[in-house]
Amino acid sequence: MTLPLIITICALILIAYVFDITSRHTKVPTVIFLLVIGWVLKQLIAVFDLQVVNLMPLLPIFGTLGLILIVLEGGLELEVNKQKKPLIKKAVLSALFPLIALATILSVSLHFFTGAKLIDCLINVVPFCVISSAIAIPSVQNLGREKKEQVIYESSMSDIIGVVLFDFLINNEVINLGSFVHFGIELAIMLVVSLIASIGLAFLIKKIEHHVKLVPIMMMIVLIYAVAKAYHLPALLFILIFGLFLNNLDEFKQFSFIRYLKPKILDVEIHRFTRLVGEAAFLIRTIFFILFGYSIDINDLFDLQALPYSIGIFVCVLLVRLVQLKITKEKLLPMLFIAPRGLITIMLFLSIPIGAKLTLVNEPMVLQLIILSILVMMTGLVVNKEGKEIN
Repeated sequence: MTLPLIITICALILIAYVFDITSRHTKVPTVIFLLVIGWVLKQLIAVFDLQVVNLMPLLPIFGTLGLILIVLEGGLELEVNKQKKPLIKKAVLSALFPLIALATILSVSLHFFTGAKLIDCLINVVPFCVISSAIAIPSVQNLGREKKEQVIYESSMSDIIGVVLFDFLINNEVINLGSFVHFGIELAIMLVVSLIASIGLAFLIKKIEHHVKLVPIMMMIVLIYAVAKAYHLPALLFILIFGLFLNNLDEFKQFSFIRYLKPKILDVEIHRFTRLVGEAAFLIRTIFFILFGYSIDINDLFDLQALPYSIGIFVCVLLVRLVQLKITKEKLLPMLFIAPRGLITIMLFLSIPIGAKLTLVNEPMVLQLIILSILVMMTGLVVNKEGKEIN
């Protein structure tokens, strides 16, 4: 059983790699292929009546690791300087206001239809309001540099804001002034921890001379994230800050401790670290979406009871995004359609407390919304392939 399993895993990863390469030309997001691979694998196991251990407990683990690596990869690609300030500001606002608007519209609608508590409705709809950086970032590699950077910033910030908002809601049964004060304190603590940890990890990258040092650094990053998460701190903020810090050391040369790190020498190690993060992100993302495809019940995909709600939610997503792009005077294509739901949607949905779960928000709705958003994004990118832009 060991050898067939090794062969299967290696073959699946290599097939995913081929799809990842060809997706740059076909404009078909790799995640579509990965979901299909996972689903086909499940059918083959059933046909040949093979005994396989339950893989579903691994889904949240790979999802969490994937989220950390994808946000870190995004941070390591982004430059923070005066020239980028307008782009950063626009991307942050593009992540924040649509998320708030969508959460408000969807939660009020859900409250109207179900009569459930408004805070429970908010908890249930936030997973649908977040752009998935795990899908958006790999899908825009052929766009211009400015649009690509905007998608990286916007989707990364959407992930972080969405997770922070979700954690805030599930940790506060009653929202009042005290809740916001407590949240502000947590945010301040996380910012301080992030800065200290970023400097410390950068120092270790420079100082450690052992031939194995980048993997231990990766483990420290995951450990800091997990500990911060255990204390209900906005841990994903640390991941983004660390990535931005490493990639923008030259912007902090005026500080003596930065000069001590010798940025020019450290840049070589940071380049190696960036490549390691990219490779690891590809591997973890691939495993996650294959596992998710494996978990798909085809009946959920065609659940006619959930389908009208899924379509309705996505129509709201597009309308809010349309308004946002009009306000910011952005080109509609392809940006209107680059709003996929994916890894973060699944992770937050699985994290909804049992006491807050609403029956109307279920697995078929999540699956349908993810597939629908990916297909629409794919259509937008294919249209953009011809170089068309619409105001």
